[in-house]
Amino acid sequence: MQLKRAKLENRLEARLKNYAKYKLLIIDEIGYLPINQEDSNLFFQLIDMRYETKSTIFTTNITFEQWDKIFFDAVVANAILDRILHHAHIITITGKSYRLKDCLFNKE
Repeated sequence: MQLKRAKLENRLEARLKNYAKYKLLIIDEIGYLPINQEDSNLFFQLIDMRYETKSTIFTTNITFEQWDKIFFDAVVANAILDRILHHAHIITITGKSYRLKDCLFNKE
């Protein structure tokens, strides 16, 4: 949303450079909400600008095969994944949700 707002205010390049300077950028819950075509392109620009220069952590419940559904464009999704996965360390967490560990229906 911040990239979209920056684009509307003609400050996109400055905002991208701002995000590109962080040593580590954490993007939590990618895919929780779908990302439209315009926003997908903005997101690609961010990832491309950080590619091979800075670290980025993504959390998601969406498999890589489903990313084209998040971004509504297989070409953009593949371009993003290409950059993300090139030097990636993938950590897959399985099992019950930590947030639900104390929930009543888990006390069996």
